[in-house]
Amino acid sequence: MKSHHIIRGAVYLAATITFGVLLFIIGFILINGVPALTLDQFSWNYTTENVSMMPAIITTLYTVGGSLGIATPIGVFTGFYLVEYADRGNPVVKAISMATDMLAAVPSIVYGLFGFLFFVTFLGLSFSLISGILTVTIMILPLIIRATEEALIGVPRNLREASFGLGAGKLRTIFTVVLPVAMPGILSGVILAIGRVIGESAALIYTLGSSTNIPTSLTSSGRTMAVHMYILSSEGLHVQEAYATAVLLLIIVLILNGLSTLVSKKLSAGGK
Repeated sequence: MKSHHIIRGAVYLAATITFGVLLFIIGFILINGVPALTLDQFSWNYTTENVSMMPAIITTLYTVGGSLGIATPIGVFTGFYLVEYADRGNPVVKAISMATDMLAAVPSIVYGLFGFLFFVTFLGLSFSLISGILTVTIMILPLIIRATEEALIGVPRNLREASFGLGAGKLRTIFTVVLPVAMPGILSGVILAIGRVIGESAALIYTLGSSTNIPTSLTSSGRTMAVHMYILSSEGLHVQEAYATAVLLLIIVLILNGLSTLVSKKLSAGGK
């Protein structure tokens, strides 16, 4: 009984410390960043007097949209293949699963080095939007594949068997029975991937570059919000503006988390 109280107290202490650290980080960013948030921060042109974050916001949207447009269909279809069609004992399937786990554990700076050596240098794409998109696509692909796998594995087997018993084929069962139930988990993985792209800096510095202009084509360079914040803070001349960028990033992350929860609840209620 005494050990039970000790364990419960340790759990409460750990939860309190975790929540306290989170509040401290959020409070520190808001206190330093909110006063620096002005309308000039959202002007279209970046100048030395006004280090506007608007070009970085537009570049971030381009990067997120491009990488998701490539990674989402590939990742989701791969997850469906691994769970619904592939033989789990097949050596090729095991190799794919192992490669997915290994890629998910690779640090982002390694992806940046690979993107620089392959896309920027070997393929001659230079520091450009397409180099950054392709690099982060490879980076988030394991996350989407794994999220899709876990979502499909979580679908009860008896739902599939009931569909087959009613005469539905494999493909129809997947799209009408399995997919609606697994959709919340798949979307959660996609939204987490969006968060990772938005917060990524190491991989994009080596591939996308750090231009302050809005990219006009896939071969144009630019900088995302995370890279923008890193450069401003490292220069030491516009630290308050870097905090302002951090505030906007924090708001975006909170919106994404809330959106993920809301969509999951809506889809789960619709599936029931």
